[in-house]
Amino acid sequence: MSLDSEDFTIDLRRLRLLREVERRGTVAATAAALHLTPSAVSQQLAGLARDLDVPLFERQGRGVRLTGQARVLLAHADAVAAQLEKARADLVAFDAGAVGEVRIGSLATAVFAVVAPALRRLRRDRPGLRLLVRERDPVVAIAGLDAGELDVVVAVDHPGGPRRDDARYDRVDLLTDVLDVLLPADHRLADRDEVDLAELAREEWIAAAADDACAQITMGACAAAGFSPDVRHHTGEYDALAALVAAGAGVALVPRLAHPLRPSGLRVVPLTGPPPARSIYAATRAGRGTDAPTAAVLEEFRRVATERPDAS
Repeated sequence: MSLDSEDFTIDLRRLRLLREVERRGTVAATAAALHLTPSAVSQQLAGLARDLDVPLFERQGRGVRLTGQARVLLAHADAVAAQLEKARADLVAFDAGAVGEVRIGSLATAVFAVVAPALRRLRRDRPGLRLLVRERDPVVAIAGLDAGELDVVVAVDHPGGPRRDDARYDRVDLLTDVLDVLLPADHRLADRDEVDLAELAREEWIAAAADDACAQITMGACAAAGFSPDVRHHTGEYDALAALVAAGAGVALVPRLAHPLRPSGLRVVPLTGPPPARSIYAATRAGRGTDAPTAAVLEEFRRVATERPDAS
C-alpha cells in the first residue's frame, strides 16, 4: 500500500505499539510491559512499516532508534488518540453525566482533601453515577491512566512526570500543598519559627522510596538548597514517617495535607523563603474530559478545591 493510495489506513493497535516503544526505549521493555513476546512486538512493528512503506527504526549501536518518519507518525498519533477519546465521549455525553462509571486514582492525601468531599456531593446529586476510587502513587496512577485502567487521576507534579503542556492529557490544577520540615521535639532547631533547609544538610533523613513522586519532590527541594539528603529510612506512610522522626531517626519534609500527624514528640517548622510545595492536579486522557460523567467528576473536584485556602 502506497502513501497516496485511496486505501491508505493505519492499524491503531500497531500505532500504539510504536508509541510504547518510543516511551519505553526498547522492544524488550515494551514487550514486558504489555505482556507480549519481543518477537510479537517486532512482527507487529514490521507489519506497520510494510503497510506504510517507510522505515520506522534505524540501528544505533546494539539498539535501535526511531526514524524521522516514525516521529512524524507519532506526532499525529496523539491527535488521533485524542479524537478517538472524544468520539467515545460523545457517545456517552447524551446522558448528561447522570449515569456511568468513573475510575479514579489518587494519592492518599488528596483522597482526604478533594476526592472524598467530592464523592459525598456526587453521591447526593448524581446517585446514578458510580465512582470507583483507588489510592495510587502518582507514577502508578499516570501509568494506569495511559493503560486505560483509570479515567481520572489526582496526582502531583514531580520530576519525570508529565509536563504541563503534554498533549496526551487534559489537566485541572487543584491545590498547592506546601511542605514543612518535621523535627523531633528536642531537635536543636525545634524552637525556631522558620528553618533554612540548607541548615539540615548534615542531618539524617527519612523519605519515601526513591521512585516515589513525593520523595522526588523532597530530593528536588534539597538539591535546590545545595545538598543531597542522607536518606536512612524509607516509608511512604506519613504517620510511620512521623513516628520515625519522633524517635530521633532523622528529619523529613511533610506536606500540610498530611496533617494532623498522630505521633507525639514532633515539631513542624515552616521553611524560610518560597517554600517547596506539591502542585496537585487532576488529569484525564486528552479528549476524555468531554465525557459527561468524567466532566462531572472534574467539575466537582474543581469546586471542592476552590473552597480551600490552598487552592491553586
